Amino acid sequence: MIQLLFLVVLAEAAVALLLMVKVGPLREAAMRGVEQAKTGKGPATVKTLACTLSVILMSSVASILKIQNRGFKLGTVSPMDQVLWRTHLLEASLIGFTLFLAFVIDRLHHYLQKLITLRKATNTSREEVEKLQMENRSFREKEEKSSSEVKKLKQEIVKLNESMKKLKSESEDHEKKALEAEAHVNALQKQSEELLLEYDRNCGDDSELGGVSPFFC
Repeated sequence: MIQLLFLVVLAEAAVALLLMVKVGPLREAAMRGVEQAKTGKGPATVKTLACTLSVILMSSVASILKIQNRGFKLGTVSPMDQVLWRTHLLEASLIGFTLFLAFVIDRLHHYLQKLITLRKATNTSREEVEKLQMENRSFREKEEKSSSEVKKLKQEIVKLNESMKKLKSESEDHEKKALEAEAHVNALQKQSEELLLEYDRNCGDDSELGGVSPFFC
């Protein structure tokens, strides 16, 4: 029994050490072994073993107390009682170490699982942050491009407004010139009509006087 307890304590100490210190793939193997012990029929088996060891521990402690009480009553302890006392004390110590290491392994596995999930969450959050940063950069680049295009469009609008103003001024000048030309044409028409009237009147006067031949009129 004591040799078996020694082996169990050494195995549990090795598992606890592998869970605390990362040695290549051995931590992952220890994690998988603990997970298998916690799944299926493993928890029931572990609880049964823990209860059995607790009962053995209580019986060993009770035996130790009995031997001590017997020694106090008799005043001396026989060699057989000393051997039994030491055996029960070693057995109780090993069982206590076994239960304590089992609790430590359970807690280490629990916190390592939490640590792994937190690392995965941080990795995913980092990836999301990197994606958001990339999207922000692309948005900034697009915004810069759009702002440059807007500036170009504004410059083109300013140029078009200036050309429209020039065209308006040129069209106003052409309209003024057209009005002046029309007024000049009207004046020339009036002048030609007046000259024709004068010419007709002069021709009539000359025909009455008989001084000029009507061939020229």
